[in-house]
Amino acid sequence: MVFVHGLWIHAASWEPWRELFAAEGYETHAPGWPGDAASPEETRADPSAMADVGVDRITAAYADVIAGLAVPPIVVGHSFGGLIAEKLLDEGRATAAIVISPAPLKGIRVLPPAQLRSSFPVLSRPRNRHRAVALTPPQFAYAFGNALDRDESDELYRRYAIPGPGRPLFETATAAFTRHAATAVDTGRADRGPLLLMAAGRDHTVPATVVRAAHRLYSASPADTEITTYPDRGHSAPFDHGWRVLADDGLDWLTRRGL
Repeated sequence: MVFVHGLWIHAASWEPWRELFAAEGYETHAPGWPGDAASPEETRADPSAMADVGVDRITAAYADVIAGLAVPPIVVGHSFGGLIAEKLLDEGRATAAIVISPAPLKGIRVLPPAQLRSSFPVLSRPRNRHRAVALTPPQFAYAFGNALDRDESDELYRRYAIPGPGRPLFETATAAFTRHAATAVDTGRADRGPLLLMAAGRDHTVPATVVRAAHRLYSASPADTEITTYPDRGHSAPFDHGWRVLADDGLDWLTRRGL
């Protein structure tokens, strides 16, 4: 299994998932994005290497990791990591994918106000396209921790939050006007592996309406596609105190498919 983290979160957030799936017999990998350092602390100290890193470069980096594995893996992604997982599945590099609150792919036209507010710290300044940008604790609490008490949100910020490249958000925002958008996925492809989309009902960064819109796009394909919603969860769902619910549901979904 290959785990792909999202914007503003370090790959260390996948450690509980890796322990759970390793105990079930899976070989697990959780590489960072290009420019990520080995720990959240090191990444915060010098985020310059991730400036101007976009969706295509991130996807290519994970494709390189997968090329070194014995078999095509199951890919699990959160937020922009979910979009990367969808692209890897579309490219035939993954056996199956589980995507949690995936960033909008090209063709999704809904733009809830909460999503716009979550991305405003980056999109409000065009020069951020080529920079790495960090959230403040209050911004993190709105974008990720709104379904948590503030103490837990602040603790997750301390443990996992890192600056993130602004480029992926600009690529999402301009996808409808870009012919070969980095966020494009062939949602009608019939020969891809199974896909599970997980939506969080209180998510501000990728609201459930956006995930449902993605599911509707995938309905054009006869390939195995399923969606499940967690009404009371926010964008922190895969790494807050309730992570195990999503992980167990993902494991059950894989088991039912013989994966």
